[in-house]
Parts: sequence; C-alpha cells; structure tokens
Amino acid sequence: MATITSFEDIDIWQKARELSNEIYSKTMDGTFSKDYSLRDQINRSSGSVMDNIAEGFERGGNKEFIQFLSYSKGSCGEVRSQLYRAKDRNHITKDEFENLALKAKEVGKQIAGFMIYLSKSEIKGTKFKK
Repeated sequence: MATITSFEDIDIWQKARELSNEIYSKTMDGTFSKDYSLRDQINRSSGSVMDNIAEGFERGGNKEFIQFLSYSKGSCGEVRSQLYRAKDRNHITKDEFENLALKAKEVGKQIAGFMIYLSKSEIKGTKFKK
C-alpha cells in the first residue's frame, strides 16, 4: 500500500465526501428542505463521517486514527437511521433511500476494513517516525 500523505488521498474520505454531498442535495429538495431538524441532523452526521476520518488522520497515530474511524463508522449508521426517517416522512423515494443507504453501508464497511488493516499494521503513525 502506498504511503498516504494527506487525508484527501484516502479513498474512504473521498467516498464519504461524495455521500455527504449527495445527502445535502437531497435535503435541499421539496419537503425535506422544510424538515429543519432532520435536514440539519442528517447533514451534520454525514459530514461527521468525512470529518472524523480527516481528524483521525491528522492526529498522526494509528491508535487515535482507529478511534476516529470508529466514530466515523458510527456516523454512517446514524446516517442510515436518519435515511429511514426521511423515507418514512416521504422526503425521499424508496429508490433514493436504497441508493443512499447502500452508499452509507459501503462506506461503513470500507471504514471497518481500514480499521482492521491499521490495527494489524506495524507502522504506528507519522508522529512516531524517527
């Protein structure tokens, strides 16, 4: 695996960013845009997915990074739960729900895989380089 020098290079951060942007677009349409509480909450949690990846990476140590990836994975679950509410309130269609929920689930699985990779890595992080 190539050395990653910035969080923007991390594939899961890029996918989390795409998910966040798609969710934002959906929340600006129709009745969703008027459900202020849910709209704001799902935008915050989808943003947390990418933000926690970035923050964990910037900490410079694998243990901290794994901890922040765990937060990010939790936010993926939160997004999926909020998508159910959006679907139940008819803010999004069944197809939109399935598409976004699948993307959130895939990002969560990729985060879990990255956590496993980091936990098995002998590299402790950039702040431990001599």
